[in-house]
Amino acid sequence: MPRRVLVYLIAAGVFALDRASKLAVQRLLPLWDSREAIPGFFNIVHSENTGAAFSLFMGMPGGWRRFLLIASSVGAAALLTVLLWRGKASRLQRAGLALILGGALGNLWDRAITGAVTDFLDLYVGSYHWPAFNVADSAITIGAGLVVLDVLLGRRAGAPHSGRGAA
Repeated sequence: MPRRVLVYLIAAGVFALDRASKLAVQRLLPLWDSREAIPGFFNIVHSENTGAAFSLFMGMPGGWRRFLLIASSVGAAALLTVLLWRGKASRLQRAGLALILGGALGNLWDRAITGAVTDFLDLYVGSYHWPAFNVADSAITIGAGLVVLDVLLGRRAGAPHSGRGAA
């Protein structure tokens, strides 16, 4: 299977999993309700975030916030698509960029259609809660980690990191 097809299939798979999981939460759990999954550690919640990661930009007026977040998401998705199409990244970078693209498209869909991103994964220890997140956020975080790991591995190898790698 050609590299380009595989990375876009990964992105599409992330997008599909994100959409399916958000739809399930929206249909099965009332907004702002939660269900305990692992006592003392993990809940399924139904929350909506009109801001960005960690509720950034929540204080900004709604119309401008939505425009800014959609425009920046479209720009990021376009940049990722171009980077993946050019195919000059290493295998690890391509996997990371594909995960980021799929996650970005999943959250972009929410912002464009409803103006808010559905979050539902709630990790906590005692009274300390990580902000609720979703499959798209997880893919973006894992993808960014893979890109950083690739850069670090390239530097440890002793050669300048060119971004090229084995297919």
